[in-house]
Amino acid sequence: MLKAFAITDVGRKRQLNEDFVCAKTEKIGALPNFFIIADGMGGHKAGERASKETVEIMLESLSKNENADAKECLSNALKAANFRVFQDANGSEELEGMGTTAVAATILGTKLCAMNVGDSRLYVISQGEIRQITMDHSLVEEMVRKGVLPKEKARNHPKKNIITRAVGVSPIVEPDFFEVELKAGDKVLMCSDGLSNMLEDEELRGIAESKGSLEEKARLLIDAANVNGGKDNISVILIEIPAE
Repeated sequence: MLKAFAITDVGRKRQLNEDFVCAKTEKIGALPNFFIIADGMGGHKAGERASKETVEIMLESLSKNENADAKECLSNALKAANFRVFQDANGSEELEGMGTTAVAATILGTKLCAMNVGDSRLYVISQGEIRQITMDHSLVEEMVRKGVLPKEKARNHPKKNIITRAVGVSPIVEPDFFEVELKAGDKVLMCSDGLSNMLEDEELRGIAESKGSLEEKARLLIDAANVNGGKDNISVILIEIPAE
């Protein structure tokens, strides 16, 4: 059976946790499982609302969709959430400008189907290697892809937090989709930028492959991010692919 653990932490610098996480290892609609991290943005409590609303509306949409394939299910759910968040943001001065990142996934046997908007990430950790599957929708990542900025300078760039795509900021959102074949024993790590900005990829891999339960390793990741500064909210979902 698929094992998973999700955790979120306010970090050391923020007063409010605007991340929202959900890890369902049981069936929801047409999907056998569902995992998502949303990292909200916006003034007052708007970011908190955007992330929570996105996850709740996606869950509602998925629960009603019994027939579509995984990509269509995820896409339809995200579109429904985007429409609601965009409507709410444009209907209230207090909520104006709110939005959220989203990284979501479902695992169908040995196939991972993942989707992202923004800079929350999904990694696959396998046999001593870590691969970032999703691509950040951020100004700095675009600079790296165009060859304007060396990758080793991206992590500490002053414009690191400027994202170029988010849920709820425009009437239509276009997520990126990824499919990956997994092997027994592989681990999937999903996280908000509060983790990936505080730890190098090899540090993430080392903790994810250390001894202990998924819960223990997820908590170690949170602790390590806080030790390194905890400059943002920190969210982690760890998933382990079973031997059978």
